[in-house]
Amino acid sequence: MILIVDDDSAVRSSLSFMLKRAGYEVKTAPGPREAMDMVRAESPALILMDMNFTLSTTGEEGLTLLKQVKVFRPDVPVILMTAWGSIQLAVQGMQAGAFDFITKPWNNAALLQRIETALELSAAPKDVPEEQAEGLNRSHIIGKSQGLMEVLNTVARIARTNASVLITGESGTGKELIAEAIHINSQRTKQPFVKVNLGGISQSLFESEMFGHKKGAFTDASADRIGRFELANKGTIFLDEIGDLDLSCQVKLLRVLQDQTFEVLGDSRPRKVDVRVVSATNADLRKMVSERTFREDLFYRINLITVKLPALRERREDIPLLARHFADRQAAVNGLPRTEFSADALNFLSRLPYSGNIRELKNLVERTILVSGKQTLDASDFESQYQRHDEPVKAAEGTSFAGMTLDEIERQTILQALEQHKGNLSQVALALGISRAALYRRLEKYKIAVSD
Repeated sequence: MILIVDDDSAVRSSLSFMLKRAGYEVKTAPGPREAMDMVRAESPALILMDMNFTLSTTGEEGLTLLKQVKVFRPDVPVILMTAWGSIQLAVQGMQAGAFDFITKPWNNAALLQRIETALELSAAPKDVPEEQAEGLNRSHIIGKSQGLMEVLNTVARIARTNASVLITGESGTGKELIAEAIHINSQRTKQPFVKVNLGGISQSLFESEMFGHKKGAFTDASADRIGRFELANKGTIFLDEIGDLDLSCQVKLLRVLQDQTFEVLGDSRPRKVDVRVVSATNADLRKMVSERTFREDLFYRINLITVKLPALRERREDIPLLARHFADRQAAVNGLPRTEFSADALNFLSRLPYSGNIRELKNLVERTILVSGKQTLDASDFESQYQRHDEPVKAAEGTSFAGMTLDEIERQTILQALEQHKGNLSQVALALGISRAALYRRLEKYKIAVSD
């Protein structure tokens, strides 16, 4: 049974009609007192709850009711309803334990999808049997460490739902592979999986890239363009480096995630889209929210489920397996004989700090195979390549940062890294602990000309 709590009879009637047509049993309550009587008497499968029940718009009554419901029925998912202008109320509700929120007027398809997701997740067992996680299509995810298996257990539990997922972890931990695993194990597996590197899209091009444009919408719009959201319709959109998105673009993104509609530039007609959203970042979004550089309402919209990837140094037992995988792939791609590793070589690889995580290990293994030309690699082969290429960037001897601005220090550090790694942008990005896209943005910002 789904319980609808709203003082507006028209809202109760509209929602009841929609949910009954979708096959749900529905009960309604006009206010907190009636709602609590029902909640005490029986446990609803889900509650749709308005935030305001009087002329006041503070939302205090809604928050109080939510807290009371959570005392009596802590496992019942609650979806809050509020006006777009009062979205901060919904954020407070999420902090108090609500499952999700929608804004009025709502989009029926989007609301039904969120209700279905809430019911699926609340019914799903918290602990997935190990054999179920092993049954996942893991694609190229290599490893059997406890940290990785916990991640795959979560993927097994949530893949078939439409829940939005936020994948966190350091640069190079394999966030994109986890996003792909979520997609290929979902009910959308035969539909598009569209990857978007938000760190590589400038503010001026954001709307055109994400929502598309009509010919003539702006000066350089010489033809119609289909946006990324439309390309991902019925499938999954992967928003990588979402922490790099500036505040003005965050608002535009929130709009389409909120009601799954968007407007193509040059066309005022709203278009509907059905997408599952998976995001990723190596930034601390909670800290960014507290610093007001990332919108709290967007934060709650994208992380219904959070998957945190362990750093490679936290899953060292997987390093030999990963090294073997990268070596075999390198042999297949370049038509080389199979490379073997001595015990000392594997011990050496397993002891490294890996500030660049799996990406760093992959680069080291592939580079050593190509440079050495040997069929059996020992520790000295890896050591020579690691020392030459993977040492952290150090300030030039005698360099002083006194009196320099933060931008000047960053520019100087990039220049030193470029010199140290002879302009190899992959190695520079790895040494600086940032993605190539983030490095490109900084090169453009500081007008540093390079050839990759």
